[in-house]
Parts: sequence; C-alpha cells; structure tokens
Amino acid sequence: MTEKREITISIPVLARVEGEGALDLTIRDNRIETLKLSLYEPPRLFEKLLEGREYHEVPDMVARICGICPVAYQMSAVTALEQIFTVQPGPWVQAMRRVFYCGEWLQSHALHIHLLAAPDFLGFNSAPEMAKVYPDEVRRGLKLQALGNALIRLFGGRSVHPVGARTGGFFHAPSVSQVEAIRIDLEQAVKEAEELVTWTASLDLPDDQQDFCSVSLRHDSEYPMMQGRLASDQGLDIPVEEYEQHFREFQVPYSTALHSTLNGKPYLVGPLARMNLNLEKLPEATRSVLRATGIRFPSTNMFHSIVARAAEIHFAIVEAIRLLSDYRCPEQAFTETTTQAGTGYGCTEAPRGLLWHKYTVDEKGNILGARIVPPTSQNQARIEQDIAASLQKAGLGLAAETLRLRAETVIRNYDPCISCATHFLTLNVDR
Repeated sequence: MTEKREITISIPVLARVEGEGALDLTIRDNRIETLKLSLYEPPRLFEKLLEGREYHEVPDMVARICGICPVAYQMSAVTALEQIFTVQPGPWVQAMRRVFYCGEWLQSHALHIHLLAAPDFLGFNSAPEMAKVYPDEVRRGLKLQALGNALIRLFGGRSVHPVGARTGGFFHAPSVSQVEAIRIDLEQAVKEAEELVTWTASLDLPDDQQDFCSVSLRHDSEYPMMQGRLASDQGLDIPVEEYEQHFREFQVPYSTALHSTLNGKPYLVGPLARMNLNLEKLPEATRSVLRATGIRFPSTNMFHSIVARAAEIHFAIVEAIRLLSDYRCPEQAFTETTTQAGTGYGCTEAPRGLLWHKYTVDEKGNILGARIVPPTSQNQARIEQDIAASLQKAGLGLAAETLRLRAETVIRNYDPCISCATHFLTLNVDR
C-alpha cells in the first residue's frame, strides 16, 4: 500500500530579504498542489503620489521607493523626462551617471552576496553567525559596500536617497581632488573584487539547470546600465517605448505586487540575465577572472546568479576607474531644461534587473500620469516557477524543514527588493 503524504509549509515572514513577504506551499502525494509567494507590504501608491507634482520633484521622490537602489529610480526617471523635453545631456553627464550607477551596483551586490545570500550556501542562519567563521570575507563585503556608498555620495551628496541628480545632469560636480581620492580606493579594491568572484564560484552551489527566458537591456558597445534596447535570449529586440506591447502585468489575489509576463510567460531579469545576454560586452579583465573560475556563461543554473553579481562588482570597479581617469570638472554639471507636454519612457538596469518608467506631463512639466515597473514584480512569476522546479529536483519527499530552507534559498537568490512594489491590488468591495 502506497503511503499518502501531505506537507504544508508556511513561511509567514521571509528572513534576509529587503521588505516583507511570505511563502505558502502545499505538497500532496508527491506533487506541489499550491505555491504562493505573497508580497504583503502595504500599498505605497508612488505612481499616484507623483501626479500633480512638478517634474523637478520626481528624481528625489522616486529615490524614496528604495533605500538600496535609489540611483536606479532616479536614472530611469530623468531618462524618461529628458526624452519628453528633448534634453541631450553631454558626454560628461553620461559618463558620470554611469559612475553613479556603478556605485549602486557595487554597494547593492556586496550587501546581497555577503549578508543575504552567502549564509544559505555555507549553512548559516545569519550573516553575524557566518562572520564568526568567515570574518575576512564579511569584512571584505562591508568594505566593498562602503566603497559603493562613497561613489553614490560623490555625485548624490549622500549615499541613501541621494539628492544630487536632476534632469540634464547633476546639481554639482565633484572636485578633482575628491575624484582622485576615490579613484585610488577603487584601484586598491580590484584585487578584492577578483578574490570575491573566485570565492563565490567556490561555494557549494546546487546544480539546478532550468529552462527560462533572460531579459535585459542590450547596447551595441557597452555593458548595459542606462541605455540600449530591450532584448531576450528568445528573440526579443525592441525599443524601450514598446515595453507595454510585449510585457503584461496582472494581479494575483495573494500578493500586493503584480506579476509580469513576456508574451504570456514568466521571464528573468537581473545580473544572471544581463550576463547571459551581454557577456561579450564585459571588459577583458572581468571576463578573464570569470574564465578562471571554470563557470561558463551564458548559464541556465539560477544559482550562478551569485557569481554573476560578484562579476558585476568587479566590472563596476573597473568601469568606474576607466570613467574617472583624467577627470575634469565641467563648467556646468547639467544641461538646462525647457518643459513641453508629452510622454516619455526610461529604462535602466537596477541591481536586480530592468526598471521601466513612463511619465506623461503637461506643457509646464507637471506630472499627469506615471507608471513604474520594478524588477521584483517582473521576477515574481519566475521566482514561483523556480521554487517549484528546484523543489522537485531536490526531491519532494525530503523533510519539510529541508524543503523550507531550499525554497527560502531560491527566493533570496533573486535578491528581491519587496519594498519596491509600486502598484497595489485592485480593490473590489462587495456589500
């Protein structure tokens, strides 16, 4: 007689993620019956809050959506607004915005690798617990994160919710001496970044090959951060203005964040997707470090995301050094803006993946409508798909605690920033 087995796993609060979420999972007769990743943070309504505000208020307001990736929100916003106002920032602004973004990738990836994800692969419950056994590795991570914060502060005035960005450029250009000091710190960090890539590749990462669609920006000549076309490894190649024609958001009843699909199917955004689509755009120094690990990209193992993040840390440092070499202060750190009515689109690569903005403004530059699609909502359907596939591969007959830990590891592997959910459920009241 075959024994029937039922497992119900409820994780009411996910630990080591940014924001609040939960997972409910039911396994009956060796089959997943229900799987719900619930993001239950209260509505933040940023899109509605922006309506009626003046355009110059937008960069500082959207920075508050996320304390970890405010630069991404600011850069997607100013890119969209500049498209409306036909503002053409000069080469200095474009280069320094890229440095600004390097700072965010550096601090966000360092935080995720060392404090959120690595404990899972090393068998620890928390980063402080891991630090007792791996003190040097944790110190290295905190040092790299601090360096990223310093880069953000250099252009943003402060590292959390920076206030230095504006349409057309920056309010202020850092001095040559400030740039030289941070450039020296960056050069000294290259070796640590190389060691980090090697270390992440040496972790006992599960072999979890899956079939998924990678989506990111793709640019003709550079590893994408703020410019390019929307591309996938399944043939998508469109301008960012056509996002809504191919991607659809929809509501699920158990989550405050919308799900998103590409042509009706889940898809992946983030560092692994970027690397799968843009490996050849990385500088040779970064590709050389990656080759030495023996891990090959493009990769269909979702757990190689942590190695991709480490490689992007190395890239961010090398790229910032390149862009800050021979730095000169401009006469003016921004291009003047003249308002006009219209609709504009901005799409950049937040640490966690695509961040798409759309704004409609009147002739005075007042916001009439806003739509913001963060990476976490784009990844949510893929996360659920990944959890199901990963648990089935690990074996649904495993103990409930083992399955719970595997599910949490999958979720944290995406570095979901749950607080970034800017939409909320449609509210229907039946009286």
